[in-house]
Amino acid sequence: MKIIVTGSLGHISRPLVEKLTAAKHDVTVISSTADRKSEIEALGVTAAIGSVSDLAFVTNTFKGADAVYTMVPPTFGASDWKQHIAGIGKIYAQAIAAAGVKNVVNLSSMGAHMPDGCGPVSGLYYVEQALNALEGVNVKHLRPGFFYYNFFANLGMIKHMGIIGGNYGEGAKLVLANPADIADVAADELSNLLFTGKSVRYIASDEKTTDEIASILGKAIGKPELKWINFTDEDTVGGMLQNGLPLDVAKNYAEMGAAMRSGEMAAEYNSSRSATFGKTNFEAFAPVFATVYAK
Repeated sequence: MKIIVTGSLGHISRPLVEKLTAAKHDVTVISSTADRKSEIEALGVTAAIGSVSDLAFVTNTFKGADAVYTMVPPTFGASDWKQHIAGIGKIYAQAIAAAGVKNVVNLSSMGAHMPDGCGPVSGLYYVEQALNALEGVNVKHLRPGFFYYNFFANLGMIKHMGIIGGNYGEGAKLVLANPADIADVAADELSNLLFTGKSVRYIASDEKTTDEIASILGKAIGKPELKWINFTDEDTVGGMLQNGLPLDVAKNYAEMGAAMRSGEMAAEYNSSRSATFGKTNFEAFAPVFATVYAK
């Protein structure tokens, strides 16, 4: 089959491309970075260099595809992050309709049932809605938990302050997902195309409390005393601003943390309890974290 993959060679897209090529699919990878062209082609796939904000480019690239994998690349420069994410979703929907694509696997997120109050994930709510409005197109929304790799953002805090933390609430239990496990599910959906209509698939690799996360990562980096500290929303925004993030991005991340704290972000997942559990638990990720920490 001819399959288009967005997301360049990110943490999910690269292993997804490798799995699809191993299954002998004809794969094209969209990347906004011309410098990645040779790296993409080295995987034995076609590189399409352009922006997913360019409707004509996306439409032309999608033409003739049996299926597409859509995701919204992270962009911190937008003045309104949620609206930017929603806007990319509209472009994807328009391109899919114009190109005649009939099967879509869309990377969304746990919490995408929330049209407001969940930071960037609420932007993904509108991406889902745009794709769900397409007639005659089968769409599978993947809603993974909190990415393991998100904890890399805490490296500076651990190194310079000796703590790890967030505004997720006292003793909060987080639903976590390993990007490679997400790629496994995406590859399965794209290779088999057994889904019809519009549906959701939750993906989780592990569930850990914040204290357990601190303990596991602390032991891996040789700091068994590492503790999780709970921050206020205001302190969370302030810390991100100090680290150079734009105000809108900082507010959105704090809002998502508040949705995790209230339990609303995981509410639909908890009520369904129908997630696909990945093969990589959080303890298996800890050595990867330690390697990056040591650099």
